[in-house]
Amino acid sequence: MTEVQGRVLSPPKILYGGRTKAQAVPNQGVWDMRGKQFYNGIEIRTWAIACFAPQRTVREDALRNFTQQLQRLSNDAGMPILGQPCFCKYATGPDQVEPMFRYLMGLYPGLQLIVVVLPGKTPVYAEVKRVGDILVGIATQCVQAKNVNKTSPQTLSNLCLKINVKLGGVNNILQPGARHAVYSDPLIFIGADVTHPPVGDCSRPSIAAVVGSMDGHPSRYAATVRVQAHREEIIQELTSMVRELLIQFYKSTGFKPQRIIFYRDGVSEGQFDKVLDHELRAIRQACVCLEGGYQPGITFVVVQKRHHTRLFCADRRDQIGKSGNIPAGTTVDIGITHPTEFDFFLCSHAGIQGTSRPSHYHVLWDDNQFTADDLQIMTYQLCHTYVRCTRSVSIPAPAYYAHLVAFRARYHLVEKDHDSGEGSSHISGNGDDRSKTAMDKAVTVHPNILKVMYFA
Repeated sequence: MTEVQGRVLSPPKILYGGRTKAQAVPNQGVWDMRGKQFYNGIEIRTWAIACFAPQRTVREDALRNFTQQLQRLSNDAGMPILGQPCFCKYATGPDQVEPMFRYLMGLYPGLQLIVVVLPGKTPVYAEVKRVGDILVGIATQCVQAKNVNKTSPQTLSNLCLKINVKLGGVNNILQPGARHAVYSDPLIFIGADVTHPPVGDCSRPSIAAVVGSMDGHPSRYAATVRVQAHREEIIQELTSMVRELLIQFYKSTGFKPQRIIFYRDGVSEGQFDKVLDHELRAIRQACVCLEGGYQPGITFVVVQKRHHTRLFCADRRDQIGKSGNIPAGTTVDIGITHPTEFDFFLCSHAGIQGTSRPSHYHVLWDDNQFTADDLQIMTYQLCHTYVRCTRSVSIPAPAYYAHLVAFRARYHLVEKDHDSGEGSSHISGNGDDRSKTAMDKAVTVHPNILKVMYFA
């Protein structure tokens, strides 16, 4: 054990909407939404429920009670669900998902959301996401049967957080006055990740996902995803992916980003040079493709979670909670970092169980000439913008979203294999089995939901 100096960054204020325009101040990486309303809540007029759990497991009165509780909580949160669901039926098995969704889309043209009740681990989930995200373009929200039978305010509140962004709403934003000065110019935050098939699998493809912020808060993100060669870590089609995101950013905001801050997840130190060389060039190329002299400043940061460095409080009085971890916002950039390169450790989350693992950030390239303080504060603030919970998370939201998008694309690649029982759908990826074109098509998201955070 070596003793190093660290410091604890101040959390940003979180701004909500509604009549009160309430502010939340995170305390140890956590804040509460009670008494606050979404910054931009969506009004839900037409919605449906499809229950894939058997009627003996989830009775009608349980569904009715769940609906009432969800409506009560969503109204309080500023996302009013008006009236009863237009459709509420029981169903069985993945075979019924596509016909049911198509029937609903035809019968109710203004349908906004389908809530799907699932009986635990089942191939229905992958099929719901494939049909909803890829084929028909409708927001879907899955709920476990146990959470319908026994509702809790926490679960319902978490559902509302997810539903609102899937419909294009904004849950909360960083308080504009508390944000870093860099936000005064148009800038885009981009997160990128590549997920690989499990060990021992020799055929399935790797999936590359890149997401980009679509507003100045930043709170809304758009996603792009590609299938690439088995276990290939470098994102092969990064130029076209970044180009798509820059065009969407311009359509969404009316501005061209003057800075690109790129958070790259999942790269080991041995691959830094190779990844930087290929991917930085790809980002530059995407900019030049759009306009000859367009050269925004690029900051390329690698985010690492898989390392063996752990931080502890030297003074027991600084320890937080039962787990005795370091406080959220602890930053170390001397003593245990590289002697010449620009890197730092930041533990942005509150450790609940076990020893917190700080994230290790390596700044491989920086046209924007940020100071260490600038990047640390900006990164810590981004950890508070993750939409799925009212907590600061362990890596910046764009990097986290890229991970979710790649993970969701795995489900989009699942081929139905109904006969072999529960949980047995397989993900195809053999060269003979499916071509690259077919797999690209399988992960191409429907235009209806391209502009919303379907992956939340």
